[in-house]
Amino acid sequence: MLQKELEDKIIENYQGEEKMMILVFAQWCVNHNLEPEEMYLRAYPNQSENQALREAIELTVPKEEAGEVPDDTLLGVLSLFGNDDLAFVVTEEINNRKK
Repeated sequence: MLQKELEDKIIENYQGEEKMMILVFAQWCVNHNLEPEEMYLRAYPNQSENQALREAIELTVPKEEAGEVPDDTLLGVLSLFGNDDLAFVVTEEINNRKK
């Protein structure tokens, strides 16, 4: 495999995994009656347009049909992708829910 092909494959895999992370986040929000776009904007106020998030929201299912997304799973996935600001907002919501 040529270097360029390898680089393209790595980027493609990363982007696919990133989309899965966004879908996990969006479904977690739906499962907890939270708006994914609002949560995202709280973490990243200067990034109002996020096409990948909109696409993920379209793939979510009603919470009655969804499997559970454990809090720790979401936080772990966000951490893998360096989404510390979003993980902070998610942690705030988890703490609010526990009150």
